[in-house]
Amino acid sequence: MKYLKLISAVFIIMFLFENMITAQHQLPMISVNGTAQGTTYHIKYFDSKNRNFKIQIDSILTDFDKCLSLYRPDSEISLFNSSHALKFQSPYFYPVLKKSKEVYEATDGIFDPTIMPLVEAYGFGPKTNRNPDGNIDSLLRLIGFHHIQFDSVGIRKDQEGIKLDFNGIAQGYSVDLIGQFLQDHDVSRFMVEIGGEILCKGEKANDQPWVTGIENPLKKGSLHSTVQLTDRAMTTAGNYRNHFEKNGQVFNHIINPKTGSMEQTSLLSVTVFAKDAITADGYDTAFFIMGLDETKRFISKRRDMDVFVLYTDPGGNLKYYSSEGIKNFIQEQKTIK
Repeated sequence: MKYLKLISAVFIIMFLFENMITAQHQLPMISVNGTAQGTTYHIKYFDSKNRNFKIQIDSILTDFDKCLSLYRPDSEISLFNSSHALKFQSPYFYPVLKKSKEVYEATDGIFDPTIMPLVEAYGFGPKTNRNPDGNIDSLLRLIGFHHIQFDSVGIRKDQEGIKLDFNGIAQGYSVDLIGQFLQDHDVSRFMVEIGGEILCKGEKANDQPWVTGIENPLKKGSLHSTVQLTDRAMTTAGNYRNHFEKNGQVFNHIINPKTGSMEQTSLLSVTVFAKDAITADGYDTAFFIMGLDETKRFISKRRDMDVFVLYTDPGGNLKYYSSEGIKNFIQEQKTIK
């Protein structure tokens, strides 16, 4: 959509290349595309039975929205936000809640799904009113994972006003769900992409990895780098898309749950690589808030993740940092304008 010319050229090349490879392997590659979660999805997989799973995939994503979409007043998360307690009705709420607690504890509260009252105050939730001049300090008393208690059966809150927002992690989990569905149907080579969150399993063809890209935040419609992915997930958080301006001040959608503010930073995007998309998605926003130096320290102690960070130096020049585990799989696209 945004990058029509670039995407058209890329997909023409990919189409020719994929058909050539398919002929060589005599194994069809299925492409399934659609819309979900207010965005688009693109799924490619190799299947000896030549099955098209679009109906099943759409059904999974619809059920997922019924559980965790903040834009549905009848979703499980919306019902919990407007009540005191909830008994889980679907299999999706508890795994996201459990992973959220894990990331919350690992990041010392930098990732916190109870941030919803602040999200609403800044106007980034379903409510369109934007009032960053409101009393943010008073909302901080509602922020903190200690305000909720849960088990595999249900969840409750300790005071009125506590609300959850899983937008920083749920989309990654939906990617994993589709990947698991494909694996349950004996599909072992695939790429699942939903709203830019990606999971790849196996190799594409001829022992070659799947290839995706990282957007250049300073050049609309172009890629900064390409990435080779095999048996890995990749998600990105950035501050250059979802923002607004009021009284000469720019507000972006990444809020620090500890301060209640959207602090100035030189970071433009943070891409996280992990074994699954829910893990990568949970940490990308946290790393963005942490900043480059703290993220480096964090990653140095975690061998299960890698990061690729795009940021500007004091002169406004675009720079990047890549952790060791991903360096050999990323190539900067210097010729793309």
